[in-house]
Amino acid sequence: MRSENSQLQSMGKGRMANLELLRAVSMLLVAALHFLGKGGRLPGMTQNWLGGSGYLAWALEALAIVAVNVYMLMSGYFLAESQFKPKRLLQLLLQIWFYSVGIGLLAGAFGYLPEGGFTLHYLLLLFFPVSMEHYWFMTAYVFMYGFAPLLAAGIRRLDKRQLQTVLVILLFLFSGIKSLVPVRLDTDTNGYNCIWYLCVFVTAAYIRRYGIPFFKNKTRSLAVYLAAAACIFGGTMALRGIYQRTGRLENILTVCYEYNHILVLLASVAFFYLFYHIRLGEGLFSRLVCRVAPYTLGVYLWHEHIAIRYEWPGWFYQLAGQAGNGWSLLWQLPLAVILVFVIGILLDMLRTLCFTLVHRLLSLTGLYRRLLQWLDTLRVGPEKDSVYE
Repeated sequence: MRSENSQLQSMGKGRMANLELLRAVSMLLVAALHFLGKGGRLPGMTQNWLGGSGYLAWALEALAIVAVNVYMLMSGYFLAESQFKPKRLLQLLLQIWFYSVGIGLLAGAFGYLPEGGFTLHYLLLLFFPVSMEHYWFMTAYVFMYGFAPLLAAGIRRLDKRQLQTVLVILLFLFSGIKSLVPVRLDTDTNGYNCIWYLCVFVTAAYIRRYGIPFFKNKTRSLAVYLAAAACIFGGTMALRGIYQRTGRLENILTVCYEYNHILVLLASVAFFYLFYHIRLGEGLFSRLVCRVAPYTLGVYLWHEHIAIRYEWPGWFYQLAGQAGNGWSLLWQLPLAVILVFVIGILLDMLRTLCFTLVHRLLSLTGLYRRLLQWLDTLRVGPEKDSVYE
């Protein structure tokens, strides 16, 4: 199998439209997960009867659950061979802060506040979103980004067998055990922390350096993704059946849907490879994808803000003129996800415009220019940076 790096370089120095498409699709799936969960469409597994729409919702959840791991796999895939740039980290922190504070104050003006109102804790969530884990994913991502140069430097010193050994140990400790043992482990956070995404980073770095020959084409990648999703759904229903007969295993009924479960990781890797093997060419669609994809993080940052993360599904139901029930999920889910995505893209375009105007104004000052020059000198990693940014 040709190395991942050589395939990447063969695409030239432009953006890889297939992976930009994957970034956009991953964010669409994130919005779908939040609509299903926070929109009240996932019935509890302890219920006696889920109903047809309930089974459908959990099946769709199984297909979408790869989203977060895939986003981290993409980040690790490129960060493993890229320079660490404090300037990029600072830009990311400012982007998070813009949404956290901006939406928080705007939502408060319209009466949308978490339970308890404008408390000190809420203000801390707004002004220190990473440290206060306002967005758990961004906290994990920022910490992972900070550790990336250390991990990448260590990985470059390992040969294939050594890296395989490290990866097997990490996945066994943080995924394998919880996937096999029918109890809830005290150290298991279900993949909602930096530790798991450091494991995903190492997985992505291995893919980047050596690839996984098994996922040699789109057909096999799609088959593994669908099979893993079916196992996630089927395994969960099997656990539910045991619970209904014995009353046991209640606390692990949805373990197969957790980000650090081995089935979810397998589905995520297969989904990544599915898009990796797609070639979009250089037509209008590719240009559109490459134009839109850089703004996708704004989709997450607006709809998952603490003040509105449980409110926007209700706004959609009011707009649609129908409550969330029955088989209406078949049309409500895609429509809601598209609306959330489009709003997020437009908001982040506006945010980018604001940042650009502020940057131009500050560039008139010598202090700001010297600060940018100093930040540009703070780079860690290979002299030749990744072709993908």
